[in-house]
Amino acid sequence: MLRRLGAKLALVFVATSLTYLLASITLNPAQVYLNQSQQLSESAIRSNLNTYNVNPETPLFERYWTWLSGVAHGNLGLIYQTQTPISEELLRRMGVSFRLLVVGTVLAVVLGVLVGVIGAIRQYKVDDYVSTIVAFVLLSTPVFLLANALKYGGDIANVGFGQVLFYSDGEYHTGPSAGLLERAQHLALPTLAIILGPAGIAYFSRYQRSAMLDVLGSDFLQTARAKGLTKWRAFFTHGLRVALIPMATFFAFTFGLLLVGASFTERIFNWNGMGQWAIDAINNSDVNAIAAIAGVVALLVMFSSFLADVLHAALDPRVRAAGKVAV
Repeated sequence: MLRRLGAKLALVFVATSLTYLLASITLNPAQVYLNQSQQLSESAIRSNLNTYNVNPETPLFERYWTWLSGVAHGNLGLIYQTQTPISEELLRRMGVSFRLLVVGTVLAVVLGVLVGVIGAIRQYKVDDYVSTIVAFVLLSTPVFLLANALKYGGDIANVGFGQVLFYSDGEYHTGPSAGLLERAQHLALPTLAIILGPAGIAYFSRYQRSAMLDVLGSDFLQTARAKGLTKWRAFFTHGLRVALIPMATFFAFTFGLLLVGASFTERIFNWNGMGQWAIDAINNSDVNAIAAIAGVVALLVMFSSFLADVLHAALDPRVRAAGKVAV
């Protein structure tokens, strides 16, 4: 596991460096100044580009070395045009995205696994058909359509009850010191959008149902029954653990892309998180911000891959036995 972790850290460095180099080659930060209503002089533009270390007249690898040296000392650079330290904005945006996405994603996984397992056990029953139809409808509904429908439904509920139950804009409306109830009112609709979205409960339920059906027809489960275990004991003791192995890996890598995986939801509900920042950084040709976001995503994917290995070993005793033999 430690050897794998070391290799993954090297991949994080490679992925982040390639992102910086690719962004530096393809984006044109000077164009942002040229599109402004108040034109700056050529010397002023060049000075600003040098301040942000994005001047295309500077050799690419010289810019890369300057950026890499800053990262090694904890300096990720400045946000283009605002001169805000990227590290401060990065922490703030990560907090926003985690508050929005972690709850929705965890609930989507838990509910999806539950629906998928029930659907496999009760294959071709009425409830299986109902869950299948609902899943296909949700999978075929674009997230921006679903999010706007939820906003409309929230407005109807507010009018019907004669008071504001759901807010559809931002994290709070009274300020950062807002109470738990106010934050929950702002969190409810975007969380539902994540749970019901194409990458939510419907996606996980279909994946888990397929994995569960493979296990239900396996030889080892029939052998457990033949040895005297009841149907449900064999299922919960042996079958469910095996069926959860692919889901554990799938969830781990989904967690890795969590922070930038809900750009539409963040923009529609005006949550200024990582996904929205990634889009804005590309539109503004902000090379330093793009590299920082890519670095965070690479770290999360690395952590997810490591977590997937741990979960696989915890669920499958054969992996632990192989590890002991290797040691």
